[in-house]
Amino acid sequence: MCHHYPMSSNSNLTNNSSHLGVLLCNLGTPDAPTAAALRRYLAEFLWDPRIVEIPRLPWWLILHGIILRTRPKKSAEKYRSIWTDQGSPLMVISRNQQQLLQNQLSEKLDRPVTVMLGMRYGNPSIQSALEALRTAGCDQLVILPLYPQNSCSTTASTFDAVADVFGQWRGVPSHTFISDYHTNERYIVAVAASIEAQWQQREPAEKLIFSFHGTPRSYRDKGDPYYDQCQQTAKLVAEKMGLDESRWQVTFQSRFGKAEWLKPYTDVTLKQLAKDGVKSVDIISPGFSVDCLETLEELGEENREYFLESGGESYNYIPALNDQPDHIEMMVDLVLQNAPQN
Repeated sequence: MCHHYPMSSNSNLTNNSSHLGVLLCNLGTPDAPTAAALRRYLAEFLWDPRIVEIPRLPWWLILHGIILRTRPKKSAEKYRSIWTDQGSPLMVISRNQQQLLQNQLSEKLDRPVTVMLGMRYGNPSIQSALEALRTAGCDQLVILPLYPQNSCSTTASTFDAVADVFGQWRGVPSHTFISDYHTNERYIVAVAASIEAQWQQREPAEKLIFSFHGTPRSYRDKGDPYYDQCQQTAKLVAEKMGLDESRWQVTFQSRFGKAEWLKPYTDVTLKQLAKDGVKSVDIISPGFSVDCLETLEELGEENREYFLESGGESYNYIPALNDQPDHIEMMVDLVLQNAPQN
């Protein structure tokens, strides 16, 4: 689903230059696996009203009085377990995606194109990426948040950040904001292919779990499309693979706080499956376009322990699409389909 907003050209841009700018967006990562870096990152992330819908004053007191005093140290330990010599996996892979997308679009287009990476929280910021695109002379933009399923906490929050930057400019370039791609054929085929590639190397597990990042149940009750889009994605992938309904299920991970979140919960489900006699599971998280803390540590390590400690015998995490060629081709396709016309 995409929305086109043709608007007046920025006065700083050369008319008729038709320079395409692409803003590739993701959630973000702390600058380092340290308590200080996590405190900065979490302060920005958890202050976003799209993430926590509690009135600002009481939430500020909870956030600064309790959470930012205790959580950064614990989170830093988790980040250290996945950090690489090049840095955060999410940042390293996102930079690869940016470069590959730049290379392929430059080959396919007969006009200038610049791809920049902007993170919703942390660095490089969405503001810095948009300013770089403006400086490069881009007069047409495609904004691609790498969230296949549309949620107020991810896609809409990205839109807010982009709108905040545009609000500071004298003119806004024509632009397209891609709000989701949960049923995109290339995306579905790529996810299915990534599962099948694993199954060529090892025996398929008894159960395939599609684990999506959770959101508070109240968001869905207020009209957030995310839950339904997660279900649609999983169903399309299962159908593409010809899987019987008994072979797979959808769960939701990463809940935070005491409110009810989307169910069934991934950790609870894994424990129950093991207790019910299921010996092997394959788990994939198609809502993440890049491997990060929630996939590598939470699914790769924490939930593995839950399953094995509850009686399971084999647990296999299937990686995100990351910078695989078919994932990059899907992005190229999305950009070309949605680029504002000259």
